[in-house]
Amino acid sequence: MPASSQFSLFAQHRFAPFFWTQFLGALNDNVFKTALLTILTYDALSWTTLDVGLLNNLIPGLFILPFVLFSATSGQLSDKFDKARVMRAIKLLEIGIMGVAAIGWSTHSLWLLVAAVVGMGLHSTLFGPVKFAYLPQHLATPELTGGNGVVEMGTFVGILLGEVLGALLVVQQPWGLHLVAGGTIALALTGWLASLRIPLSPPPAPDLKICWNPFTESLRNLRFSSANRAVFVAMLGNSWFWFYGALLLAQFPLYARQYLHGGYDIFVLLLVMFSLGVGTGSLLCERLSHHRIELGLVPLGAIGLSLFGFELFLASLQYREGVLALNAGAGLLGIGEFIRHAGGLRILLDCTLIGAFGGIYVVPLLALIQSRCDPTHVSRTVAGMNILNALFMVAAALMAMLLLQAGCTIPQIFMVTAVLNTLVTAALFTVEREFVIRFIGWLRLRRASS
Repeated sequence: MPASSQFSLFAQHRFAPFFWTQFLGALNDNVFKTALLTILTYDALSWTTLDVGLLNNLIPGLFILPFVLFSATSGQLSDKFDKARVMRAIKLLEIGIMGVAAIGWSTHSLWLLVAAVVGMGLHSTLFGPVKFAYLPQHLATPELTGGNGVVEMGTFVGILLGEVLGALLVVQQPWGLHLVAGGTIALALTGWLASLRIPLSPPPAPDLKICWNPFTESLRNLRFSSANRAVFVAMLGNSWFWFYGALLLAQFPLYARQYLHGGYDIFVLLLVMFSLGVGTGSLLCERLSHHRIELGLVPLGAIGLSLFGFELFLASLQYREGVLALNAGAGLLGIGEFIRHAGGLRILLDCTLIGAFGGIYVVPLLALIQSRCDPTHVSRTVAGMNILNALFMVAAALMAMLLLQAGCTIPQIFMVTAVLNTLVTAALFTVEREFVIRFIGWLRLRRASS
């Protein structure tokens, strides 16, 4: 079984219903969020007088705010109750949230939609711990890298499709808002139906007494996890990936319109290439690791994130020079014109490779956390990681707003992120040298087998 392809899991009851449940959740999240960000970017005056750049960073920040407040409680619920039943209850909550969002779309109420963004953040907060704790309960340790790779691929394909659908549906006149409202409710219902087939997953700590104080429990979770250095460094490394990704993706709407001089289809294309890259990198992990948890892939991914993040900055400069020289005063570019401009294909390749190396970086970290943490504490460990993720993403949103206010261009934000990635990951690998040792061993093994 461990030597079989990761795709064989799709034929197995222990994996397939769970996969489709989480896939549809990621899809729905991003149809909704991207539709909202797109309409604000390209039709802002009809909705608000607030600065669009501020909203493009504020809305993702509000989405992850519940992770700070409710992750600790979510981890306890997942360890105390059957995970299949928890997932079904979460999917029912999603249906209700999308109902509230539908009212917001139909009444043109921005703040009702923002409330739904926070609600979907709560939905994802509740689903995160049960999602990652489910896998080690149903997969053998040699299957974890492949299983996590498939789940990450599914998550980012869901993100990709959601971003494409959200951006395309919302601009269809005159029915775009209604299409988004109805579509998100339909996806939530379909996800709930898929969850009904998830096999029962007995809780590891049924006698756990719930602590409802999020701050006390959050500190307890982080203190417990920090006792295992390798697990805690992996948690920090995973959170850094979300900092990097949040900082990068939040800039794409304005980057496409103001810097690349493109319409919403260019924004969608950037998202497509990044998401395809993450999915490809996640799936490559099983092949590169030879069906085991290979920590040597983490430095490889970190190197790629730095190199191609900086390369995206350089490609943007080349592209901008060409646009100013050849297209001054012209309208927004379509995909064909964008690709023909100097630097266009280079930007797309950079976005794809950033995504691919991001997948290679994060999948082994998740497998390490799942395999080395206390089996009775998996959900609470993941909840602690989600708290860190949320704090890192809030920091990313704040940093982006500060850099924009300071006059930085979006490509300069990409450059700063790449430099920070080099410094942060180098510090993590210094604290936990196993990553570097395994990376050197992996390189030697690849050289010997070539």
